[in-house]
Amino acid sequence: MKNAEPEHDPAPEPSGQGDQLISSPPLIPFTEPWEYELHFPRDPRGPAVARTTLKAVLGAHGLGEFTDRAELLTSELATNAVRYSFGPATMRLRWVNPVLRVSVLDTCPVFPLPLAQDRPDAEGGRGLLILDLLADAWGGCSLGEALFGVGGKTIWFELVLGGGDPPPGGGSGDGVAPRPPELPVLAA
Repeated sequence: MKNAEPEHDPAPEPSGQGDQLISSPPLIPFTEPWEYELHFPRDPRGPAVARTTLKAVLGAHGLGEFTDRAELLTSELATNAVRYSFGPATMRLRWVNPVLRVSVLDTCPVFPLPLAQDRPDAEGGRGLLILDLLADAWGGCSLGEALFGVGGKTIWFELVLGGGDPPPGGGSGDGVAPRPPELPVLAA
């Protein structure tokens, strides 16, 4: 897969003696790691902003093959963060070739748990099932309550380029969230 290079206008030439030419930094090579972070408020528009940002980052880095799965999974995590948290959320995108990790941090300490679906037409409770089906790995961790702030949790998923196994020590989970503290349960 070729790394897509964004189009840029050429740097302006210095016009006088006092002007200095400032060059742009080089593009990060495809195999080098990078990380982006987006903070969004507890607002129903937040998940759309997160999806748009995700698509822009993946497109700019030539990782279009991840877009469909990553967009759906990010939408699940960001929507739950907005729906069930008490404050803002953060989406973090991290690339360590060949693994893309997307994590969403929110201020709700309650981990989503799969709900027993008695009705196939139920409107909720499928978030963890979607993670299990589409992510190469996923998990989460509780953040606890900070001394001067609100605690919460992070839920993450990983997608592996080409569908292969992530590199050893890549931080992949086993697809099962760690046992959270005993707290009330919300629908996923």
